[in-house]
Amino acid sequence: MSKRRNPRKSRPFSGRGIVLGVTGSIAIYKACEVVSRLRKLGARVFVVMTGSATHFVTPLTFQTLSGNRVYLNLFDLPEEWSLGHISLAERADLILVAPATANIIAKLSCGIADDLLTSTILATKAPILIAPAMDETMYNNSITQANIARLREKGFKFVGPEYGELASGKVGLGRLAGIDKIVEAAGDILERRKDLTGKTFLVTAGPTREYLDPVRFISNASSGKMGYLLAEMAQRRGAEVTLISGPTNINPPEGVRSIFVESAIDMEERVLKYFPRSDVLIACAAVSDYRPERKENEKIKSHFPRKSLTLVRNPDIIGRLGKRKGKKLLIGFALETRNLVMNALKKLKEKNLDMIVANTPEALNRNEASVKIFTRTGKRIFLPKLGKEKIADRILTELQGLMK
Repeated sequence: MSKRRNPRKSRPFSGRGIVLGVTGSIAIYKACEVVSRLRKLGARVFVVMTGSATHFVTPLTFQTLSGNRVYLNLFDLPEEWSLGHISLAERADLILVAPATANIIAKLSCGIADDLLTSTILATKAPILIAPAMDETMYNNSITQANIARLREKGFKFVGPEYGELASGKVGLGRLAGIDKIVEAAGDILERRKDLTGKTFLVTAGPTREYLDPVRFISNASSGKMGYLLAEMAQRRGAEVTLISGPTNINPPEGVRSIFVESAIDMEERVLKYFPRSDVLIACAAVSDYRPERKENEKIKSHFPRKSLTLVRNPDIIGRLGKRKGKKLLIGFALETRNLVMNALKKLKEKNLDMIVANTPEALNRNEASVKIFTRTGKRIFLPKLGKEKIADRILTELQGLMK
């Protein structure tokens, strides 16, 4: 008797088109099992092999496992008489590159499209999942890490690598992620609902700067990562998103209207402009509480033995909006060094928020954080240290629940 397919696991894959890119790595043998697993879950798999990949496994192997022709050359013309990379790009619900070498990651980071796989990735609107596999030294190389960081900023997803025995015989970080993890990561991407379609989001992010003179300013250590991820992921889940950002080093998400400001006054002006047309405001920006009473026109010289600085309060943007939000949803953030829960709950009530996300300075300038989420309905969610992308996704899921 054949085993019954688990409908929950197969649901995101059923009938979905997955382009699997395989590159020249000894880990390519695991890609064969990935193809087999995806087909069993109901996916239609189209394999693209780089030239170096064919030295490890023959195209016939992947053709047999996938039940579809294997694509090798940039100008292969399939049945549709369309350029190969365009045809593949359009039929893909997901592009998965497994294994992905340091070479393919570098080419994608630079936008190089000199073969069928890279051209397909540049031509698609589908999400892209990368499963790196390489020697630990190559993976930890600063160039490779910079390339991965750049791709993440562009919305590429990564799974792995893992720590284990490598092809060199050494033990280290660089081993291709397990097949279960790769398939699970692919399923998570395909299962993402467009549950925010029809909603208009306003997201603030990053720090503000309050200038003392033409070159010096008061600011804080916020990187803006969480706000940018929230804007990006809300847009992916179907929302129309406007991002108002203070100074950061992050590229704005594609498809998101992005507005850049510096001071708290600038931030307030733009938020007040776009708030009336928004359903949701996520106030993730770390807005300076104070600004200098006076900004000097010339650089303050260092020869003064003592220089007094008078500060005045900046506007309480979220507090002001909380008093007139109506049916709009208002989400705030609280960074605390002590009494985190007490201070977060106090802010939730005083600012008339629908949700508040609380964390500590340990989250600053890091890709991971541990946060606590509180809602006006009394829900309390304590998340352990997670990647900020997963935290952003959870925040949006909880927010979506408040809309019902």
